[in-house]
Amino acid sequence: MKGDYHIHTCYSDGIYSPEKIVDLAIDAGLEVIALTDHDNILSYDIAQKYLEQENKKDKLEVIRGIEVNTLYKDYEVHILGYFMDVENSDFKEMVKTQQQARINQTHEILDLLKKKEGINIPFENITKLVAENGSIGRPHIAKAITSVGGTANVMEAYSKYINNNSPVYVNRKTVSPHDAVEIIYESGGIPVIAHPHDIDIAEELIKELMNYGLRGIEAYHRKHSPAIVEYFSTMAEELGLIVTGGSDFHAPNPVNGQILLGKNFIPETVYDNLLKEKKRLDMAK
Repeated sequence: MKGDYHIHTCYSDGIYSPEKIVDLAIDAGLEVIALTDHDNILSYDIAQKYLEQENKKDKLEVIRGIEVNTLYKDYEVHILGYFMDVENSDFKEMVKTQQQARINQTHEILDLLKKKEGINIPFENITKLVAENGSIGRPHIAKAITSVGGTANVMEAYSKYINNNSPVYVNRKTVSPHDAVEIIYESGGIPVIAHPHDIDIAEELIKELMNYGLRGIEAYHRKHSPAIVEYFSTMAEELGLIVTGGSDFHAPNPVNGQILLGKNFIPETVYDNLLKEKKRLDMAK
């Protein structure tokens, strides 16, 4: 099945609604997608309801997913999860903790922006940039800074304020990648390390996370060259892990205006391997 297993909606830092993503996916000729919002799982039910209402369930399968943002040794490590039982108590607590951490971080940054830079941004300016109960984060803060005239554009907001060298930036207090992997695994899900090329210690960390239940590597990603895809695919095979991939779609490409949803070459075997892994995990419980 032709799929894209890493997509964001307006319930985190994507710009489109789940309904719009469904339509774009169908238009792109995809047969299956996973909605993987940051620390949020709300888009899945909305997408499923839309598919049913519009009689499109035969055109697209939607997999429930998540991308958990974690910090480890000054690295930002993202853990993807697929097929979790979202009613699992530990999983629910993790999502709640991650959401509160985002709120706390935002309040702290806004307070520092006001005190140190004279940039006054009401908290409501942030929350209105994301769907109700969606995950607020750095992209929304950067947009809000720009919207009140604090910087000329979002890139300047990042370079001046949204980075570890800025006196107004505060790191989010997240769960560890180890906890995220273990909680996803124990809730019946498939934990996968996202875009591992971003992490210098990827190989060491992947082996470590396998002790907590890591079951896959996202080898196919828009940032990964063919050589990087081959490197991580080979690593996955040697370690007995599955390979996944996706466009990591947030918005159309601002350079050429094209929709990039589903444009990564992702082998159709990824879908089969995800299902086989889910079946294997269920049988092992």
